[in-house]
Amino acid sequence: KLPLTVEEIINFGESNRELFIKSSTYSLIPITVPEMGLTISWIFSSDPKSISFSVVYQESEDTPLDQCKVLIPMTRCNSHKETIRGQVKVRNPGIYTLIFDNTFSRFISKRVFYHLAVERPVIYDGSDFP
Repeated sequence: KLPLTVEEIINFGESNRELFIKSSTYSLIPITVPEMGLTISWIFSSDPKSISFSVVYQESEDTPLDQCKVLIPMTRCNSHKETIRGQVKVRNPGIYTLIFDNTFSRFISKRVFYHLAVERPVIYDGSDFP
């Protein structure tokens, strides 16, 4: 079911997910975020070889893709050699889409193992002050 919600990601727990991305294609993980201030973080690795990765922001589902804001430009990651970690701070409600791009690979399909997390900011209210 896509896009994912913040609650669904929180319910992932510590489990990893797996994507199979055929050669010359890409895969999207859209995350609908209703509130600002959250942090979306990810960890991923790929097998075999590298994968390209990007994060874009869309105000709403109606926003054309060419008007999306690129938060992390498309970058080729050596995620087959090292685990890639990153995060983005949610400044506006909307759809944050993680893109795993294998369009540069003409023959080799890839598997991407990923874990997502969402953190809410800790707001100190002084309630434990004596």
